[in-house]
Amino acid sequence: MSFAIHPSLKETVVFVTGGTSGIGELIVRGFVEQGARVGFVDIDEAGGRALADALAGQGATIRFEPCDLRDIGALKQAFKALEASLGPAGVLVNNAARDDRHPWDEVTPEYYDERIATNLRHMFFATQAVAPGMIAAGKGSIVNIGSNSWWEASGGMPVYTSAKAAVHGMTRSFARDLGPHRIRVNTVVPGWIMTERQKQLWATPEKLERHRQNQCLPDLIEPVYVARMVLFLASDDAAMCTANNYMVEAGSI
Repeated sequence: MSFAIHPSLKETVVFVTGGTSGIGELIVRGFVEQGARVGFVDIDEAGGRALADALAGQGATIRFEPCDLRDIGALKQAFKALEASLGPAGVLVNNAARDDRHPWDEVTPEYYDERIATNLRHMFFATQAVAPGMIAAGKGSIVNIGSNSWWEASGGMPVYTSAKAAVHGMTRSFARDLGPHRIRVNTVVPGWIMTERQKQLWATPEKLERHRQNQCLPDLIEPVYVARMVLFLASDDAAMCTANNYMVEAGSI
């Protein structure tokens, strides 16, 4: 399958959170293929360094910083290091998240806070960190990764779905506050994406068949299609797109 090239992304500085594996890896690779200057952070230091080394060996301008995004101080330091190496971010992709299952009646206040820190809080502070540079440039694009799970009223992970629902409110508020500076803020909403994590933990034949029946399209969704939507929203092709949700869920109901 052939995909589009977005000339406006060439040499653009892009920061990606959670870029080592799954959807995040495809986002990193997608921007590299567009000729962007890519910095990414992830808690998986070995995996992040391996990906950065592999892409650098192919000629990419890329920088990896290990970071536990639950530590906002560490996040800010990592972004400073990326900026020192690559320049201020013109694009931020808030991708990092973890959809661990958890029964509602076993959630403690400590677990709740940790899940919010893992799936929501860092998005706010990553946006706060890059916004001054985008304001100075007079433009920018921020893409937050949401989830179709709460739209579908999925159970079994209520703190995760609460956090992902909140992403949409955060997106629209930042779009209003940053819009006067021509900074666009959008949410990409993946359906059930066939990452290796999903395949290993939850994608049984029975669940996959049931899910197919809920989609308008018969094909399971590969991570590359989420990455392609992110690339579009980051590019000048989407110059008048902001404050909205862009679904990549094959018409799931």
